[in-house]
Amino acid sequence: MTRNCCLLKTRRKKNVCYLFCKAMPWFGMDIGGTLVKLVYFEPTDISSAERGAVKKIHHYLTSNSAYGSTGKRDVHLQMNNVLIGGHRGTLHFIRFPTSAMNVFLQLAKSKGMAFMSSTVCATGGGAFKFEKDFHQEMNMELHKFDELDSLIRGIHYIKAYNKPECYYWANPTDDEKCKKEYFDLNNLYPFLVVNIGSGVSMLAVHSPDNFKRVTGSSLGGGTFLGLCCLLTECGTFEEAISLAEKGDNTKVDKLVRDIYGGSYSKFNLQGDVVASSFGNMISKSKRDSVKREDLARATLITITNNIGSIARMCAVSEGINKVVFIGNFLRVNILSMKLLAYAMDFWSAGSLKALFLEHEGYFGAVGCLMELMKTGN
Repeated sequence: MTRNCCLLKTRRKKNVCYLFCKAMPWFGMDIGGTLVKLVYFEPTDISSAERGAVKKIHHYLTSNSAYGSTGKRDVHLQMNNVLIGGHRGTLHFIRFPTSAMNVFLQLAKSKGMAFMSSTVCATGGGAFKFEKDFHQEMNMELHKFDELDSLIRGIHYIKAYNKPECYYWANPTDDEKCKKEYFDLNNLYPFLVVNIGSGVSMLAVHSPDNFKRVTGSSLGGGTFLGLCCLLTECGTFEEAISLAEKGDNTKVDKLVRDIYGGSYSKFNLQGDVVASSFGNMISKSKRDSVKREDLARATLITITNNIGSIARMCAVSEGINKVVFIGNFLRVNILSMKLLAYAMDFWSAGSLKALFLEHEGYFGAVGCLMELMKTGN
């Protein structure tokens, strides 16, 4: 198998022969159940001949922040002057719905991507699901990497190059005092990673090479969006979040005060704590008066509270006091971040800290690109 402008190297490892295309462009893909996260490395130190070989696809990717109706480039996350595979350059971050994979393949084919590279690295469940599509549509092979290995490797790579990567929310329940504060990643270990995508995975990380999956949950970002689509007839994640920001979950949820007439002081349960998610929907009169916005907010709080509760128990069980929340569920979702920040602090009496990372759901894509560079050396 050959490609123009492509030098192929082979390496035998455990009786498996890997093909690695050293020519540009270099991509990393994390194909999740809801979103595809794509990172593109734009070298700034290559020759004019090498640059000419990828000029068409490079110009298309970097001159646009939107691709069709669903593809987006997160310009604010762009990382400049990074070192990858011995080259200096810029790392771009692109996302699109997994449901638009066929559109992506046709677009990539039209831009000549199939003639520039014979191997693309990928991780996530979709790396297996769409492997045949890549081969049939573009005659390209997917070099698959483990999802959790890629996730951790991506976190460590980005935190090394993007110093203001990690942050927390100070005074999360006070709108006037609440603010974003940056956290020093040099003192991060050990930490619990809570990766919130379509579902949720939780990993205890003690060093770059010492980590394990502790548990997970099927109730994640995909659950939130799916329920919102059913309950509010919204069409996108952004619309669901926008509805939730305007809603009042107390019209949907049954609170402690609805049961006790106030707080349950013996166990430090304040009256405004949710006692039963969607508990008020038992009443027909309350169902008739509830709004779409209220349902969206109650759904968001239900999912967020569940994730926070499991994360706290895992952290306590593992003896860890720093919990790092990542994943595309947190994109444009400040409400959930503040809820998680408050929950970690309150229910642990200040012993647990909720941390967040700027690049949210892109770590798997970055990590598998790093794996490909290592394989090709």
